[in-house]
Amino acid sequence: MLKCEQLTIRFGGLSAIDRLDFEIDSGEIRGLIGPNGSGKTTLFNLISGIYTPTSGSIVFEGKPIAGRRPDEVTRAGIARTFQNIRLFGDMTVWENLLVGRHSRLKQNVFDDIFSTAKKRREESLAREMLENLLKQFRMEKLRDELAKNLPYGLQRELEIMRAMASEPRLLMLDEPAAGMNPQETDQLMLQIKRLKELGFTVLVVEHDMKLVMNICDKITVLNYGKKIAEGVPREIQAHPEVIGAYLGKQVKDSA
Repeated sequence: MLKCEQLTIRFGGLSAIDRLDFEIDSGEIRGLIGPNGSGKTTLFNLISGIYTPTSGSIVFEGKPIAGRRPDEVTRAGIARTFQNIRLFGDMTVWENLLVGRHSRLKQNVFDDIFSTAKKRREESLAREMLENLLKQFRMEKLRDELAKNLPYGLQRELEIMRAMASEPRLLMLDEPAAGMNPQETDQLMLQIKRLKELGFTVLVVEHDMKLVMNICDKITVLNYGKKIAEGVPREIQAHPEVIGAYLGKQVKDSA
């Protein structure tokens, strides 16, 4: 589904991502881990169009996307969340979902002015899709609640829902469990597993090793912008270079 070849980005004399080869297969949950500063979020920013690579390629479903604008990447079928929550706090849950859905609407000014059948059909389909999202995340009763008034864990879930509203084939989650308590993290694990059942391909950056080891089909490990290991969770847990660079004792504790 996604293939990066010799992907590199430099900031001054520093290579934040250094000649990285990286692939994701359709239908998998892929974990991306590494120490702080290893290049994880930089890779997210390259794939989602926030950064343009210095060299190398990014191909999504057979089409090159390196250097395309974030809105073009979203329309191509990739959506993401952010390490820091970026909801519209003074908008309701429903309004935040409508913002996420906007990239899929094809109506124009003429359709808006004359309320054409095309506009009515699109709005009906959008409502149905968003209602299903609310049911899936059990947030139907919170549709009119301001986003800023939601508990932290539900804000995180709403951000995932807003990304899902654009109907991506690849959903990228940047530290979705950051700041969550153990109960919220357990709920998040169930929701991410459900994404796979619904047909989404998921790329997740996360420091919570219990979450990563329990939900991911395969894990890629970065350090200093380079890939140092890749494999299924049990292989990563036993990889000497990974343990030395990052995991240490915590990975054994999470097993």
